[in-house]
Formats: sequence, C-alpha cells, structure tokens
Amino acid sequence: MARTTPQDHPTTPTRAPDPEDEGPLYWKVATRLLGELRAGAAGPGERLPSERQLAVRFGVSRETVRQALEVLRRDGLVATDRRGSHVTLPGLPVEAPATLTFPVGARAADPGARDRATVTWETPPPEHAAALGLAPLRPTLVHRYHSAAADGSALRTAVTSFSAVALAEVEELGRYRDRADGSGAAQLRRAYDWMRRAGLTLHHRDSITPLTDGPSVRVRRRVHDQYARPLEITDLIVDAQQDALVYEFTLPAAV
Repeated sequence: MARTTPQDHPTTPTRAPDPEDEGPLYWKVATRLLGELRAGAAGPGERLPSERQLAVRFGVSRETVRQALEVLRRDGLVATDRRGSHVTLPGLPVEAPATLTFPVGARAADPGARDRATVTWETPPPEHAAALGLAPLRPTLVHRYHSAAADGSALRTAVTSFSAVALAEVEELGRYRDRADGSGAAQLRRAYDWMRRAGLTLHHRDSITPLTDGPSVRVRRRVHDQYARPLEITDLIVDAQQDALVYEFTLPAAV
C-alpha cells in the first residue's frame, strides 16, 4: 500500500521549530521566515528577497523556498505577483520613516485634518515630463495629495510624477500601476524608504517661491539618484508667503 501524507497542505506554523522536529524542511523554512517577518524584517507591502537569496540564507534549495512561500501565501501572510513576493502580514514597518517626507509638505497625522491621496496612470504636466526625461504624452504614475484643516483653511495640494527609472527599480511603486485609477486612497508616505531599500541614494533639491497671484508659495522638489537619474518631481502649493529659498539634501541608500 502506498504511503500517504497526513497533511498535504500544512497550516502556517505558529512556533519556532525544534531542531529535533522531523517535519518537512519547507515547514521549518516557513517558520523561520514568519518569525523574521513578525520581528519586523520587512514591513507591510515591502518586497521579500528573491527565492535565490532566501535559498542561500536558509541553506536550502529554491524549490524548498517556493514550498515555504506557498505555506505563507495560503494564510495571506505574503502575496506574489510578476515582480516577486511581498509582505501582507499586518505590522509596523521595519524602519522608522526617512527624515525626507513624501510628498513634500505632507502633514504629520492630525485627526482634525482632511487629507486625501490618490494615484493615476496619466500623462504628467509638461514641466514634469521634461524634468523626468519622459517623451511627450507618455503616461506615468502621478500622485495627488490634498490636505486642509477641519475648517478648510491651511490648504496644501501636491502633484508628484514618477520617472520610468523609479517605477522599474522600486517594486513597491511599480505595483501601483495596475490600480492607479484615482478612485481609491493611496498613501505613499514611505516612497523614499522604498527607494532607499532598492539601493538608491536620494539627492533632492527643493525650491520655494512666492506665487504672484495670491498669498501662497510653490515648493518644487526634484529627486535624483546617485547616477543623476531623475526619480520624481513634486509641485506643492501652500497657503503662505515667504522669500524664495533653495536648499539641497542627500539621503544615503539603505545598507
């Protein structure tokens, strides 16, 4: 009589494996990976290392890693698309957010403020397209941010356009393309952390200039990487008035 496996689809492990356990190797790998995720090795929405990298880390074959990821996928702890696997396990991000806030001018969490952020896949403003090196009428990911106090005052609006380089190299951003219809909220507050985790060193130049048609200022941020490739450009309009100010800042890549 042929042997049967008592459990063809094991549930997600909930405890650390005992070295003496005789369970499947992929179950042990799933357990270790789950422990790392719960410890904050990767935050929600962030990309996992490749199967090859995980295989080297755990000293197993890529097939074993695939089986371990399938265990976690069945319980909704990771998800996989054409760009790889990413974390869906709820929890806090692995790192504190970078000191560089996205988008420029975004407020800290304020229960009294009315904030909204959306993304669309569309042709960016002409000045943005030129700054990003995009061909005329070529669409890209465009992020819009709108914030006001509860009484409607202190209005801030920002429009950000991302370059082809940013979408190709930062997988967390690239995944937004298929759902960038402007209908749902899209908080990209960790966009700069995602860029750093992709190995990009961020250089930004922010120009602040008073507008002539009212008591407002425009802040224009341009961000490029260590190879001088443009990553994004943002225009923020704020209810305020001050002299023009330009400053530059460099945020190293994550190591």
